[in-house]
Amino acid sequence: MDVNRKRGFGTYGLEILILIAISVVYSFAFPGFLSEKGFGAIAFFALIPLFAVIRQTTWRAIPFYGFIFGFAFYTCFNYWLTTFHPLAILLVPIIKGGEMVMLFPALKAADRWFKRYGFLVQAIIWVAYSYLSQTWFAGYPYGTISSAAYLYLPFIQIAEFSGIWVITFIMILPQSFLGRYVADQFTAVRQSFGTFLKNYLPLVATYGVIIVLVLSYGFISMSNWNSNEPELTWRVATIQHSADSWKGGYTTYKRNFNNLRTMSLQALQEDPDMILWSETAFVPSVYWHTTYKTDEATADLVDEFVAFGKSLPVPLLTGNPEGVLDDPDASPLKPDGTWNRKDYNTVIMFEGGEIKNTYRKQHLVPFTEHFPYEKELPWLYNLLLANDYNWWEKGYDPVVFETDEGVKFSTPICFEDVFGYLSAGFVRNGADVIVNMTNDSWSGAVSAEMQHLALAVFRSIENRRSTVRGTNSGITAVILPTGEVVDPMEPFTRGWHIYDVPVHSGSGHTIYTRYVDILAYIAIYLSIGLLAFGAVSRIIRWRKERQNG
Repeated sequence: MDVNRKRGFGTYGLEILILIAISVVYSFAFPGFLSEKGFGAIAFFALIPLFAVIRQTTWRAIPFYGFIFGFAFYTCFNYWLTTFHPLAILLVPIIKGGEMVMLFPALKAADRWFKRYGFLVQAIIWVAYSYLSQTWFAGYPYGTISSAAYLYLPFIQIAEFSGIWVITFIMILPQSFLGRYVADQFTAVRQSFGTFLKNYLPLVATYGVIIVLVLSYGFISMSNWNSNEPELTWRVATIQHSADSWKGGYTTYKRNFNNLRTMSLQALQEDPDMILWSETAFVPSVYWHTTYKTDEATADLVDEFVAFGKSLPVPLLTGNPEGVLDDPDASPLKPDGTWNRKDYNTVIMFEGGEIKNTYRKQHLVPFTEHFPYEKELPWLYNLLLANDYNWWEKGYDPVVFETDEGVKFSTPICFEDVFGYLSAGFVRNGADVIVNMTNDSWSGAVSAEMQHLALAVFRSIENRRSTVRGTNSGITAVILPTGEVVDPMEPFTRGWHIYDVPVHSGSGHTIYTRYVDILAYIAIYLSIGLLAFGAVSRIIRWRKERQNG
């Protein structure tokens, strides 16, 4: 019997429980509280019952179901946000649930309006959603299904052509397809699985061929890259000081600097080509305190740090906030006693006895580093300020650093390396190595750091560039152009490590680097076009039925 004909609170309640169970199981595919690396295979089948529920339920329920699934999944997936701030673990699931309030009706429409191939349209819509959900102010790609496959290197090598988008499509399509079969087992028109597959034999065969081609290309390309000699090897000393840089004021800044300096001097004994510290490793602003000297003790500490950086025989790369005058025509201290200052999350490089170059972070973390809606949402703006959130200014220049030895690299800060467009922009601008500088120590969870690493893997494959990760507390490592993670340091421990980083300066630009997210745009336009076509066709059929009825 069709469950839609006899539907009560019990049916809706059961579907809600199923959605919550799906969200929990699906979260296990990613690094999380159950496993620090995640069980990636789960992502290839966990959403089958989700598509079954979408097919079976009513239009009235579908927006609420979208919110329930998004809220429950991101509560499980981003559980570590509780360490950052109690408000964060509430905001993020609400935002992601809100996104799926729009996604689920689109998936339902695809199923209803395209009787035979609705599952194919659903897979296209899911790709479009995956892109759109990370491009608006509060968007970010954590939890994107393809990131669960970060350990399956042969499968994800096609990212150099398509980014994560074809991978996402390949992972979603069989689940929307099988979700239709599962849902139909609860109707009066059941069919055997063999008959179901036979009805779609050309599509199933085509999908099988695609999988074979994807894996074949993956193994071949990995073999080629593993035998490919780099143009040069860059010897980098990563310093992981594993401390909260922002707590404790001057005493903390001094202690952390002493630890960083000591470990850097130890690493120098191994003849590195560069010393790499993490994001905001040295907190007091070099520019502000050398220009205005608003605090004598801090200014002295800054002078000591600058002297150390200039004295080193090799370049030093470190995160350091850049404080500048907010109003250049006013004095540093305002009449009301506050500072006339704005700050950038910045990387600076010492080389040859000087600060050679700087980079300002371009993609700021929503709510915690950036909130542009003070006038539109003053209540939320004030709530964030009351909860100790402070804003950074946004940078706009995709800086490429270059050492005297000729190594060209760029430095996405913090979660900037989870966005494909940024790393591709750096590489197009001339970077031969991606150097991610991050501080995930606040999460207190290895799984949070692994979620970040999982996304960084794709940046190396997409651009066929090595990535060096210099972190406060993990995951410090090198990622090869194949996505292989090399010799990660133990998270939440203090120490240093020497990495011999392969530099492939002559490898050219991949298709993804040149065209970035073009397949995501195609999915968006296809989704809009197909849904519009489906809606018009539905209206035409409805009018004909009324005329004939």
